Amino acid sequence: MNKPIKKYERGFEKGISTKGILRLANHDVDLANSEIILSVDDFDEAKFNELFWVKTGEWSVCDGWVEGVNPKMCLGMIVSKDDYFGDIMLEITCKMISPSTHDINIMINGEWHDDTNSRGLAYVSGMEAFWHGNIGFEKSPEYKLTVATGLFDFDPEAEHKFCLGNAGGHLFVLADGKKCLEITDPDPIDTCKYGKIGLEAFASKWKFKNLRVYRLKHEKIKEYYNPEF
Repeated sequence: MNKPIKKYERGFEKGISTKGILRLANHDVDLANSEIILSVDDFDEAKFNELFWVKTGEWSVCDGWVEGVNPKMCLGMIVSKDDYFGDIMLEITCKMISPSTHDINIMINGEWHDDTNSRGLAYVSGMEAFWHGNIGFEKSPEYKLTVATGLFDFDPEAEHKFCLGNAGGHLFVLADGKKCLEITDPDPIDTCKYGKIGLEAFASKWKFKNLRVYRLKHEKIKEYYNPEF
């Protein structure tokens, strides 16, 4: 039996419903009916090399997982060979590799500059990152748009599901099925022009599998409150 939701637990209602609707401010994202445009459960060397360029750091495949190793305080990146344009969400299952305890980072709507071997314009999210164990979001390369919270209960010994999505310039981060944050970019990236996805180890060692890219089905809605008095 479902526990009744109390009025002061209103935020709980804003999570992913049983119908697969993610409720954001002024947006409903229909995750259940969004198109899956890339799906890989267990990786092998051939599939990894088909999908990604290794730009920085060391990346390899072991037992279906892609492992990233980068002890330096800089980007350790793999970047997609193909572009995934539009309003998308990147989803992975991820896990730290001991003794590493921080910085699992993912990218959407991005670009990579081969001449400088650096990331350009992109949306980036980090789990157990941002220097103090936060989960958050930032916009590369200026990083003037940044938001983070320490409320996600991260376990470095557990597997976590990690998602970063863009619904018309309204960005959201999910972890283990819970909405951790959402933010509206006042100067959104042109998703028809920038379509690289990527994964990053920053002074960290971690692995991922169960990679999905969704083309999001979403719509703007008019918000309202039900009268309480």
